[in-house]
Amino acid sequence: MTTTARALPLAKRYDTGILRWVTTVNHKDIGVLYLVTAFTFFLVGGIESLLIRLQLGEPNNTLLSPEAYNQIFTMHGTTMIFLFVMPLMAGFGNYVVPLMIGARDMAFPRLNALSYWLFLFGGLLLYSSFLLGGAPDAGWFAYAPLTSTQYSPTHGMDFWVLGILMTGVGSTVGSLNFVVTILNLRAPGMKMTKMPMFVWQQLVTSFIILFALPSLTVAATLLFLQRNFSAPFYLAPQGGDPLLWQHLFWFFGHPEVYILILPAFGIISEVLPVFSRKPIFGYSAVAYSGVAIGFLGFTVWAHHMFAVGLNPIADAIFSLDSMIIAIPTSVKIFNWIATIWGGKINFKAPFLFAVGFIAMFIIGGLSGVSLATVPIDFQVEDTYYVVAHLHYVLFGGSVFAIFAGIYYWFPKITGRLLSDRVGKLHFWIMFIGFNLTFFPMHILGLLGMPRRIYTYGSQYGWDTLNLLETIGAFIIALSILTFLWNLFTSLRGGEKAGNDPWDAHTLEWTTTSPPPAYNFAAIPTVHSRRPFWDQKYPHLAD
Repeated sequence: MTTTARALPLAKRYDTGILRWVTTVNHKDIGVLYLVTAFTFFLVGGIESLLIRLQLGEPNNTLLSPEAYNQIFTMHGTTMIFLFVMPLMAGFGNYVVPLMIGARDMAFPRLNALSYWLFLFGGLLLYSSFLLGGAPDAGWFAYAPLTSTQYSPTHGMDFWVLGILMTGVGSTVGSLNFVVTILNLRAPGMKMTKMPMFVWQQLVTSFIILFALPSLTVAATLLFLQRNFSAPFYLAPQGGDPLLWQHLFWFFGHPEVYILILPAFGIISEVLPVFSRKPIFGYSAVAYSGVAIGFLGFTVWAHHMFAVGLNPIADAIFSLDSMIIAIPTSVKIFNWIATIWGGKINFKAPFLFAVGFIAMFIIGGLSGVSLATVPIDFQVEDTYYVVAHLHYVLFGGSVFAIFAGIYYWFPKITGRLLSDRVGKLHFWIMFIGFNLTFFPMHILGLLGMPRRIYTYGSQYGWDTLNLLETIGAFIIALSILTFLWNLFTSLRGGEKAGNDPWDAHTLEWTTTSPPPAYNFAAIPTVHSRRPFWDQKYPHLAD
């Protein structure tokens, strides 16, 4: 019996109606579930951000109570980091990594399904807190002693702990699955030095999760024991240490930045070569700089703690490490620019979002270097300058890259193209709204506006910039509505994509759009870093 014949019964079982989505263990279905669920949480987190901006749009506003404001900004940060960017990148990984490496599925399909359901139910558990006694209200990084029952007497922080633990277990088993899949299921001939860039970054990200998440798991477990069994871990009056939480949390929290951004680097490293019609410049440098970032990310956690009273030697070491990590990141940026330079640019929506990512991430990186300088950090710690930096890195970085990936892989997932004209409109509206929202936060931070502030008086001179930020936030919301319109109209009647609409380089484009359940009728053999390109254009092969 041929490989294709053996695969046909699987293809028949693959499309079984609604039960397919509940019982599936196919990596592409699970990828779609991740993408749709995470984007839904993104919309919820976006609504929360609009409420925050409405509250701060004018001085002395009473739209939200202080309690409601604390709950909303806590859930906004938690949602965007744990329920949007992390799982959405996992969705891309689930869908395209097996296709990119020439595999039929992930190594452990049932474990893959478990990771998704843990994410979904962890998110639902977090949001059920709004209906069951109050949402978390101590901020997304939950500093002690704000998480104690004295300052957070409802069960909100208990929901936060349990939700984080549940989604964390899902991320851990998912990462283990990625590591085994990438190391063991690559197509014949695909050495590590021939893997696609997105696969490289997904592999590094998975290792970071496996080593970083245990720290958060321990921290959250101790917090749960403190809140419910009178343990003293973070309570100074009882002999505990509030800074223990910060050390445990940021040992996870700074690698988390790279958990969120390395898959974005991988997306950019796939999109730019295709739309520049060139191989990526400096393949080895781009790949190994991701590995360097993964290692160095574990050495800089205390740069979030310069203001807590560490000794000067510790401050100097963490400051230096924080600046050193900019080097491998800069390697990637210069290689991306070199990839574009001299290329035959195809100015489609994925390319625009990729270039927008580079520009916005550079701004976020520069402000990050300034925050790594101890005297500057002392002045702007806990101000809106830090909020601006965070959003330029994670929204200007991850979200722009996510949309580059959506426009790039949507044809492979659905068989239809998103409208490029609407996609370009989406990009420019988002680009303008993003900068109008978050760039003024740098100035507000330098003017002394604290982060997490519920309201402010008109005497500080913060009124105009806050109003501009609120207008910008609604412009971003308009851009998301533009994308949703594009998404739904394209799903209903978008242009048929064909198997390879971008004249791409990697193996996922060799199969149909959308791919069959078994991915490939015959497992491909790889001879180069751009296997599909070299197959199409053997006279131009590397």
